[in-house]
Amino acid sequence: MHLALQIVLVVFSLLMGLFVLLHKGKGGGLSSLFGGGMQSNLSGSTVAEKNLDRITIVCAIIWLAAVIGLNLLQAYG
Repeated sequence: MHLALQIVLVVFSLLMGLFVLLHKGKGGGLSSLFGGGMQSNLSGSTVAEKNLDRITIVCAIIWLAAVIGLNLLQAYG
């Protein structure tokens, strides 16, 4: 169980880093990568950005659960 939580923690740490880097900054992010840079600035947030937000939040929740689980295993295991 301990090893599985460590693997989950490492995998989701890497995924969260990747997803955070894909978010739109001052430049354009994921939406401008596919040619929608100017249009996305006028229309607000695109479907790709909303889905990226959701995926990032789910990854963060799983990452946090893995951290809490590892701490509980270390304290009581």
